[in-house]
Amino acid sequence: MIKNYDELTSLEIDTLREIGSIGTGNAATALSQMMNRPVRITLPEVRIMGYNEAIEWIGGPEEVTAGVLVKMSGDVGGIMLSVQKLELVNIVLETMLGESVTSYEGLTELARSAMVEIGNIMISTFINALSGLADLNIKLTVPAFAVDMQGAILTVPMAEYGGMSDYLMAIGGNFVCDGKEVPCHVLLSPDLRSLDFLLRKLGVSDG
Repeated sequence: MIKNYDELTSLEIDTLREIGSIGTGNAATALSQMMNRPVRITLPEVRIMGYNEAIEWIGGPEEVTAGVLVKMSGDVGGIMLSVQKLELVNIVLETMLGESVTSYEGLTELARSAMVEIGNIMISTFINALSGLADLNIKLTVPAFAVDMQGAILTVPMAEYGGMSDYLMAIGGNFVCDGKEVPCHVLLSPDLRSLDFLLRKLGVSDG
């Protein structure tokens, strides 16, 4: 039984990276279909890191951002957060609604709905890739949307799961659309029981 992420082997980390690559690739395809224009993603980086390190990696705790959060249950428990940077938001809004915003405060209800849909696409395509590879049944709650400092967006859900794991699986890459490159980040925090089960299902752990 894995006690913490530090015990993961290089093979197990490579397997998690492969899942991250498939999931973000699927998300780019889904976004492309949603906006009816080509979207690709650069080779994503997948890292296992502590909570504070992950927050720094996506821009720091005080940077205001929009987040779409779901809780996972079933074969895998934990939380997943899609971080919506303003650059990505505006590409989608300009394409779909013909509008853009200079700050998150300027978001209309329609724009917020579009952002929830982006986050939902990012998360569900990733989870579908994970489920397909490992033959898992993972249930997701209805996405919750919040605009706040990045540290605050993660504090409540991480406090809920902090007793199980202080580490996150962070997936980051850049979406490329109309010659613009915008960052995309997804943070996944499965509880350790789920991570152990997942690795066994993938055939890379004997535990």
